[in-house]
Amino acid sequence: MTERNIALVTGASKGIGAAIALALAEDGFDIWLNYRNDHAAAEAVRDAIQAKGAACTLLSFDVADGDKVKAALDPLLAQAVPFAVVNNAGFTKDGLLPLMPPEAWKSVLSVHLDGFYNVTRAILPLMLRKRKGRVVNIVSTSGQSGMPGQTNYSAAKAGLIGATKALAAEVAKRNILVNAVAPGFIETEMIKNLPKEHILPRIPLGRVGSAQEVADAVSFLCSDKATYITGQVLAVNGGIYM
Repeated sequence: MTERNIALVTGASKGIGAAIALALAEDGFDIWLNYRNDHAAAEAVRDAIQAKGAACTLLSFDVADGDKVKAALDPLLAQAVPFAVVNNAGFTKDGLLPLMPPEAWKSVLSVHLDGFYNVTRAILPLMLRKRKGRVVNIVSTSGQSGMPGQTNYSAAKAGLIGATKALAAEVAKRNILVNAVAPGFIETEMIKNLPKEHILPRIPLGRVGSAQEVADAVSFLCSDKATYITGQVLAVNGGIYM
């Protein structure tokens, strides 16, 4: 019996993260599903993953807390090494920079950048030893074009794009591919209060995207169809930024 690959997906109890976890389960991965504190939502995603015939291990920890990341992952890493790591955990605390409190700046950067470092750093040495693996970072159009009222979020996502490219160059010779997926406006909780009537005219395709469309891009980058792609940012944005 062929051993199944494992994918660790952070921030996967809802929205884009949940869609990614389900798509990878459909592709034949067993899932390590990270979330912070929404146990009921995480359990619902786990049940859906198991219904697809995949195993799912729930991991409740804050990616920004290095000690908690280590405590959660070390026991699992002693037994197995994920083939794919999807750094999806993130959130927004929007506001104009002159009015932005330090906590809104630091917390957004910490979850995105420290979270990427803590999770990827925990697994990468083992990937290097195996000489195979995929890292996919979920970034944003905001990190490519900048977004007023999101200086913190834009800075975090732009930093993650830079980290993607640098890490891709570092580990390519060990057959580890590192890429990013940059969603635009996607139908999730993050945009539910935004004025669609102002957003849609700016999108060439005339609609917002779905979490499944982002998940399909991640599925591709984790598949055997993407073996010559690394250091790239795959935009899933309907053409709003080209």
